[in-house]
Amino acid sequence: MLAAPRVASVWLSNFSLWVCPRGTACGLTKLYRLKTRPQFQAVLAGKTLARTQHFVLQVAVPRLVEGDAQQVNTENLFPSEGVGLGAMVPKRWAKRAVTRNTIKRQIYTVSAEFESTLSPVAHLVRLRSAFDRTWFVSATSDALKTAVRAELQSLFLAVAGSNGAIP
Repeated sequence: MLAAPRVASVWLSNFSLWVCPRGTACGLTKLYRLKTRPQFQAVLAGKTLARTQHFVLQVAVPRLVEGDAQQVNTENLFPSEGVGLGAMVPKRWAKRAVTRNTIKRQIYTVSAEFESTLSPVAHLVRLRSAFDRTWFVSATSDALKTAVRAELQSLFLAVAGSNGAIP
């Protein structure tokens, strides 16, 4: 018995595809995700914008380097336009995959709300300490999601208060 072939999705997956009648991008900025190891390393070598109890927000500092092998040339790593975002949730601080995935989803959701306040460079939100398992017994719960979301909003509000300026 032969099965019917799957059909590709017709939903738009990228907001940059929406076009105004005049051919402009309607003021929407493009949010791309960091995917490669050199991209993450370049952002980790950059500056820290804000910290909370559990998270830190880092940004890649654009620079051109000639001849110095220690510094990273960030010109070819990232797209020329748009806001880059990566999420790093180590196993050291979140043991269960369910918890790590929940935290990453919250990072990407909250960052989409604050996308317009971020400068057009690559950003990385990194979990830097564990959430207390005596308070959050379940691997994923509404209480954990609420706590993560509130802390991420305060992290991004700290950056928005400084107008997203890179120190």
